[in-house]
Amino acid sequence: MKKITEQNAAANTLILIAITFVVRLLLAAYTGLGIGESYYFRGALTLEWSYFDQPPLFFWLSWASIKVFGLTTFALRFPAVLLFAGTSWFLFLLTRKLFNAAAGFWAVVVMNLSALFTVSVAFWFQPDAPLMFFWMAAAYYIAQVMGVSKGDSTVAKNAYGKWILIGVLMGFATLSKYHVLFLFAGVFLYVIANKDQRHWLRHPGPYLAVIITLILAFPVIWWNAHNNWASFVFQGSRAGGGTKFSLHPDWFLRSIGGQALWMLPWIWVPLVVQFAKSFKLRNSSLPYSFVFWTAVLPIVFFTVVTLWADLQYHFHWQAPGYMMLFMPLGFAIDQQLGGEFKKQRSIRRWIRFSTCFTVITIGVLSLHMVTGFWQSYGPKWIVSQHGDVDDPTIQGIDYEDINARFEKESWLKNKNIFVGSTRWWLTGKADWALKGRKDVVCFSPDPRNMAFLVDPNKLLGKDAIMIVQRDPASVERDVKPFFDTVTPLHDIAIIRNGVDELHLQVYYCKNFHQSVIDRMDMPLFRQLKGLPPFGN
Repeated sequence: MKKITEQNAAANTLILIAITFVVRLLLAAYTGLGIGESYYFRGALTLEWSYFDQPPLFFWLSWASIKVFGLTTFALRFPAVLLFAGTSWFLFLLTRKLFNAAAGFWAVVVMNLSALFTVSVAFWFQPDAPLMFFWMAAAYYIAQVMGVSKGDSTVAKNAYGKWILIGVLMGFATLSKYHVLFLFAGVFLYVIANKDQRHWLRHPGPYLAVIITLILAFPVIWWNAHNNWASFVFQGSRAGGGTKFSLHPDWFLRSIGGQALWMLPWIWVPLVVQFAKSFKLRNSSLPYSFVFWTAVLPIVFFTVVTLWADLQYHFHWQAPGYMMLFMPLGFAIDQQLGGEFKKQRSIRRWIRFSTCFTVITIGVLSLHMVTGFWQSYGPKWIVSQHGDVDDPTIQGIDYEDINARFEKESWLKNKNIFVGSTRWWLTGKADWALKGRKDVVCFSPDPRNMAFLVDPNKLLGKDAIMIVQRDPASVERDVKPFFDTVTPLHDIAIIRNGVDELHLQVYYCKNFHQSVIDRMDMPLFRQLKGLPPFGN
């Protein structure tokens, strides 16, 4: 293992970023969209001020990418891959500023070894990539203008220019994901907690940055104001708002376990150690204080809230906080590599093991996702121990068999037919398989963003092909009231590498109309009554 020094750290970091950039471009191009990505897909076809689930920036970026590269998985994911390369570089720059250059290199290495960051954040079509980039870029310039690394309490040169830049970066972060509120609050707490930094409370620069941020966040505010604040209400409800309060220690433990698993346990534990160290040194070291206050809120909030709110498997919501902890972890690695022989050997083994595990695991799972070679004792066998029947990796392939069936039946050419499903995620999978060539409607009380992207009123009187996955009750309850007749057809078999992996049920639904029974719980019913899909 080549020794990383202050002189070669930057060059080695750029080499690492370039290699991982190329690898992720290949993964982006040759693996299918997951259920979340497929669901988000239609948003990239339709430019809006904002969207139900998330702010608009990642939709806008992929819309532009599609215009350049065409309608492919590569195009949808390219902005994420590019932005993560930028995130890695800003992580290096900020770590170098707060600690040293070698620590910056190791921080980037470990972030790229974490399963959560190297896969989900780094190349999936999701809002996390722009959030992490603009979060880290803003944090770098905030640390620079505040003199965090040098403990310089004087106002930096060109402070106003830097605060304007920070405002722009924070504005784009706000257009990425609502998590950016924790960075605002974290920096404020950092200033309050360090008396030498409190003069910023009297300086116009931070307030100028906030004003610029709010101006750039206007699309999100405008869209919500015209849609009954639907996005804010939805995200707030996920934190337990509007439900009867009760404690669920099992949800809390599931959250901690899920975070550890996503980060990889042998990386998560050292990060937690650095979290504790940052807390201990928050009053005696400005770099550690800056790290602690910008990391603590997303980690603590999204973990503690699971005591009463079922966040399900959203273990990535703490990610911005963990990203900040890679900096002191990189510094700890650099210190151990410069220490006694036993510590050097131990940390080198840890790095080698982490590298091998991440590379082999991603390689095997990606190959299996594409080819399904690991049929007997792979993911399908694992989930079968808990009562499931489907290989979960099947969700990561594109359901091209849906398109083949539509081609065979000439449904794509029939302008009197649209597509429906009873689940938001399956609606997305069908939409992506057909590449947006048909209008799609989600027949569910929980259609999410699908309720805003296609106006069901223009589809009245048309027929629908309904695609369902083992859920006949939802067809009876949520579909039949909206049609004259609902006729089952033969299934669509999802084939992977010649193996019949999954069956989707298909129904031909004739003459779409308003439901014959009152279904005010369904946004679709409300829209057909001329009401907004959500709200009063």
